[in-house]
Amino acid sequence: MESEGLHLNIDYVGSSGIILSPEQKAALQTSLVILQNENKFNRVYLWGKILGVKDDYFIAQGAYKDEFAGRKTFYSKDCIHWGLLPPATDDMKKKSALAKGRFTGDPSYEFEHVETKKVGEGDDAVDEEETTIIKEEDRLSSVISEIDEDVRIVPRGAFVQVPTAEVVKNRSFEGLSVQEAAKLCNYMHFREAKRLDLKTLLQRANMDKAIDFMDSIEDDVPRGSWSLQFERGSGLLTLRSLQWPGYVFCHVPASQKYGSVYFGTGEKNLDLPFML
Repeated sequence: MESEGLHLNIDYVGSSGIILSPEQKAALQTSLVILQNENKFNRVYLWGKILGVKDDYFIAQGAYKDEFAGRKTFYSKDCIHWGLLPPATDDMKKKSALAKGRFTGDPSYEFEHVETKKVGEGDDAVDEEETTIIKEEDRLSSVISEIDEDVRIVPRGAFVQVPTAEVVKNRSFEGLSVQEAAKLCNYMHFREAKRLDLKTLLQRANMDKAIDFMDSIEDDVPRGSWSLQFERGSGLLTLRSLQWPGYVFCHVPASQKYGSVYFGTGEKNLDLPFML
């Protein structure tokens, strides 16, 4: 959710249990502006909050002109002082998947994963323990990256890809109509496309290259992983992810107001395919 007007727009997701105290709103409204100016970002987003056992992490992301390039992620415990998180690498994600349970709230905490492996063959085989150390800071970065990859969404047409291949905000976007807002095909994964090559030639012929350069959530697997609801009559649309409980997207139809936040424990619902 964009930092501009955050103190007002955060109320749109209040029905999902996402609430900031007046002190947190005031602190974020000031500190995110400072963060944007210090790093010369075009836009700063409040990404959300990851709940820990002892302490919670507030997460913010900064983006330059090209939304897909050079995005940086920051964390804070008091909504005032922000620390830069390292970019999530493939090796970091692989190690972080071994860490189980809740976050502690201490970025320097180290998870230990012990794996027993057999070394040798036949009668000479012996068991050896291999210990993998995972820093909580690295795990935090990996989980944020995974949530962005799986469920971060925007309305269709909110961003365009210009001829230079940069992804920029669409200034002429005026929101989805109530009828369009009710269809999952009008919401796109806010990342590089992965499934466009699987589309048929006929489907591609009807696509606008400037707008349809991202994957639609309509094709997400498992089907039914999104809960779509209208609130205040048809004055507010809310989309909740069942795959990552705590992720909420909201949009006011026929307006430029939209945004999303994640307030949760950072744990994926692996049982979802069996629940649908």
